[in-house]
Amino acid sequence: MKLRRALSASAVTAVLLPVAVAAAPASQAAPAPDTPTCYDVSNGQYHDNTFVGRSFGIPKSITLGTHWTAYTATLTNASAKELKSFELSAKLGSYVYNEGERDLSQYGDLQYWDTSQRAWKTLRQANGNAGGTIPGPKTLKPRESVHMQLRFRVSKDLPMNQTYDAFTGLTGTFVDRWHDTDCTADGEASGSFSPREG
Repeated sequence: MKLRRALSASAVTAVLLPVAVAAAPASQAAPAPDTPTCYDVSNGQYHDNTFVGRSFGIPKSITLGTHWTAYTATLTNASAKELKSFELSAKLGSYVYNEGERDLSQYGDLQYWDTSQRAWKTLRQANGNAGGTIPGPKTLKPRESVHMQLRFRVSKDLPMNQTYDAFTGLTGTFVDRWHDTDCTADGEASGSFSPREG
């Protein structure tokens, strides 16, 4: 599923119930790495309407530099099922459509607010891209929500010789079943933006 997919905030009218985001060991929270996606095992027939995602504070454009842009993201379980092996992650990047284009992810920084330590924590993947897994609950009950404060910035070193279709947001992944096969599904709370020189 693409992070850019629009998620309707009006898809659910239930009152959002905050849930505490508690740290969980990655071995308990993460789906097995070899678990296929539900979209793949269903040959595209799996339609997931589990999450309602909302993001607030991502502007249409940002100025390159050291200034942080803060936003909040909320994922709500809008289904009637309890989500198992739930995992939270966040990403900052841009879509690459043509050969020779670059992803701005390596030129950016992405952080989340760790409520237990009252500090911003940097998310960085092994390949240098901005993003990664965020400690959180390993299950999510119906109508429960997770709320995250995030912030990002993009360095002035970003080459501006191309147009960037950039995005940032929160993703929730869980293990579901399709015709007796375990598979992973996800939902996003994200927004898109354009970088500009100051």
